[in-house]
Amino acid sequence: MSNPLPSMVNASGIRKYQQVRFGGYDHNLYAQDGELWDMENLTSDFFPLLSPRRPRYQVETLTKPNGLYAKDGLYWVDGTGFYAEGEKKGDVSNSRKVFSSLGAYIIILPDKAYYNKLTGEFGSLVSSWSGSAKIQNGTYAGEDAEANTIYAAGADWEEHFKAGDAVTISGAAAHPENNKTIVIREIDGDNLRFYENSFVIAEGGDTENLTISRDVPDMDFLCENENRLWGCKGDTIYSSKLGDPFNWNVFDGLSTDSFAVDVGSAGDFTACVSYLGYPVFFKEKNIYKVYGDRPSNFQVMGSASLGGEKGSHLSPAIAGEVLFYLSRAGVVSYSGGIPQIISAPFGTERYKNAVGGSDGVKYYVSMEHDGEFTLFVYDTRYGLWHKEDHLQAVGFGWDQDLYFLSADGALWLNGNAREAPEDAVSEGTVESAAEFSDFVENSPNKKGTSKLQLRAELSAGATLKIEIQFDSDGTWELVSQLETTVKRSFYLPIIPRRSDHYRLKLTGSGDWKLYSMVRENYIGSELKSRPGRQ
Repeated sequence: MSNPLPSMVNASGIRKYQQVRFGGYDHNLYAQDGELWDMENLTSDFFPLLSPRRPRYQVETLTKPNGLYAKDGLYWVDGTGFYAEGEKKGDVSNSRKVFSSLGAYIIILPDKAYYNKLTGEFGSLVSSWSGSAKIQNGTYAGEDAEANTIYAAGADWEEHFKAGDAVTISGAAAHPENNKTIVIREIDGDNLRFYENSFVIAEGGDTENLTISRDVPDMDFLCENENRLWGCKGDTIYSSKLGDPFNWNVFDGLSTDSFAVDVGSAGDFTACVSYLGYPVFFKEKNIYKVYGDRPSNFQVMGSASLGGEKGSHLSPAIAGEVLFYLSRAGVVSYSGGIPQIISAPFGTERYKNAVGGSDGVKYYVSMEHDGEFTLFVYDTRYGLWHKEDHLQAVGFGWDQDLYFLSADGALWLNGNAREAPEDAVSEGTVESAAEFSDFVENSPNKKGTSKLQLRAELSAGATLKIEIQFDSDGTWELVSQLETTVKRSFYLPIIPRRSDHYRLKLTGSGDWKLYSMVRENYIGSELKSRPGRQ
């Protein structure tokens, strides 16, 4: 996407090539003249100009970053501490986290913990009580009812459960059929009330040592869609009760019920996300969408497509109304149909363990290749990739601006933020580089390069170094070192050398912008190869 203007040939045979549009990253051997083979810390913010990204702001430092989430505020886990807006709210296990939210609740997996944004309450989604209890006759809706009550003196049931919770009863020995999952209908002091004849009891009731628990299924991935939490693990998709993150086992035949279903394809689920009004679940070779608005008409529709790569469950993010994620074939864009690969500019390099985020227009993704992480940015407006630095992201979050948490504990605010917090610290001068692909000047013959003309703008204190390399000999020769405080053009003389091809590299410090580049060269003789002679 460099779009150089056609060359002009002078009477002297000197050809002049002018480039006024600078595209993105293209790490392919077939990259054309003027395209960028490699780069560091460049951005599309000023496209079609070539420019470094803005400095980021560090807003927090974590000791053991285990996850970041944004939902009307910033939330993160540092070691075993869960923090809301920088204030510790509770303790979790020391492991990487998966987050989602439902209403005022922030959900944290695998701990099955929650935080209520409105009340500040932190706790567990699961609850359990054990002790001596009696299964007996009681009342329901103010009327006498048989075999429907569990009584335990001093149990304080409301500390553990609420009416409408589905609980699992175990420990019943006199009548084992009383070991079941059942929905609490009323809580009356020391009494749990259920529908009449929910249990089988002896005359006078059964006194047992019972365990009563409200459970949440083990899930690897989680998302919110249409006022329900959706999760998955292995081959199973789960949905919570409508509007209730605490209940996943309510099956009353109502539109508000929980939901669970197994799918039959090979492999485990690798990610889930809400997109276009549907919960979408990924395996490496399959994509599943759940249609419908209530359990009675939920339908799981699967397709054999490029799903999410294992280990990249945090890569899905929506930018420009399109969902992006890392598949086993590379980064893809997904609009609800067939995923389209958009990572061809990465050439033959394969990436894994991706973590993605979005500012609404750009897709940010940190990925691993040969043990090293790189942060790439895809601009949906221009279809261009840009390579920033080697930041390993643990998570991204959008809270008025884009934040990302790095594996070294730094919580960053993106450089193009509307307004940085007062206590945020700028990372300072950004070091940048742009290495162009081979210039062959549309000719297989030898050619000589005689002059470069750059029109650039450098901010105060910025520098820009231009180097050239001939015939891939590994030696970068300095052409010029630029320093200026105003936008202007520079003529850069080059010692003429005949070559098959050459490369240019720009290395900058601080803020600079390249508006245009003109190259002058002349075409020489054909390349010849003879034994012992060239």
